[in-house]
Amino acid sequence: MIEVLKQQLTASMSAYEKLNRTREFLQVMALKNLADQNAFDHIAFVGGTALRILYDIRRFSEDLDFSLVAAKDYDFGKLNAGLVRYFGLNNLEAESRIKAEKTVHGTFLKFPGLLKELGLGALEAQKLSIKLEVDASPPEGWKLADTTLNRTYIFRVRHFDLPSMMATKLHACFFRKYTKGRDFYDLLWYLTRKVSPNIVLLNNAIRQTEKKDPGLTRDALRDFILERLEKVDFDAAIKDVRRFIADESELKAINKASLQSLVSGAGWL
Repeated sequence: MIEVLKQQLTASMSAYEKLNRTREFLQVMALKNLADQNAFDHIAFVGGTALRILYDIRRFSEDLDFSLVAAKDYDFGKLNAGLVRYFGLNNLEAESRIKAEKTVHGTFLKFPGLLKELGLGALEAQKLSIKLEVDASPPEGWKLADTTLNRTYIFRVRHFDLPSMMATKLHACFFRKYTKGRDFYDLLWYLTRKVSPNIVLLNNAIRQTEKKDPGLTRDALRDFILERLEKVDFDAAIKDVRRFIADESELKAINKASLQSLVSGAGWL
């Protein structure tokens, strides 16, 4: 499998792009194995990596995020053990450290020696990692969709539909405890695709984390987003997202004026 991975990398790629493409190859492998384990009977793929892998947005991503949608017979430890075994069978040693809390189940899968073997790291001790996280208590109101992927393998993934994913992205943009530029890159993508967010899920997500009822209506959504954009540190946002963008010219679009213009003219919101 390492030889197949090496074929994904070319001399013309920057070090960042090689690292991002290596991580993405491992992410696709993880998704394939989760599908083989019937994990998508219980969890739904969400977040920025879902946009990248399902809809081919032009930024790379770090984490595999999921939401628990059917708890019966769900076993995160079993899924994690299956992933470690699967990577090992493909000659990719994976170390795992599970962090299973009441509301979040997660693991870091680390691959010792892989960076050195690919020429991306000088030391054997350097470890590339991918993070998997399952929200075990997601806010209610989501809707699901299924996509059959052809990414090295052909397999089916269950995920939130785009309106539901946009709702969770709006929540991340404006209620995350720190500025994450990847959120605003994704928000630009949703707005240019004219996706209308799942307002029920957005209200429930805000209510869950902020402990108050936002009472957002479709008519009030535009003003809500415009007001929140005023408080965003876009310099910090660009600094965060830069290493995940293959074409740095796209960074010019991540600014308050661009987003405000798209929101103001969005008749579908």
